Amino acid sequence: MAKDLGYTILFDIYAPLLTDKKRDTLDLYYNDDLSLTEIAEITGTTRQAVMNCIRSCERRLDELENEFGLHRKSRRAGELLDALSAHTDGSGTAADIISELRELI
Repeated sequence: MAKDLGYTILFDIYAPLLTDKKRDTLDLYYNDDLSLTEIAEITGTTRQAVMNCIRSCERRLDELENEFGLHRKSRRAGELLDALSAHTDGSGTAADIISELRELI
């Protein structure tokens, strides 16, 4: 099972909306980089159960992103800030706004 590291970003955003079991499993898989077998040993389940849980979590993260779009919006805001930065001289109010927005995202 190949890891799609894009899920680490979605996990960071939407982890509080997952159950404890799903959050813990995904954390071990993506953040601690443990294998399915290692996670199964830790959680007292089977490798297949861990794989099913991870797939279920990834589907749920996709659903949440499709519904709320927080990652997409954040990425787009960063792109717009980059474009705005290219059109300012780095001083004045626009630069202050850009700096503050960058800190928020």
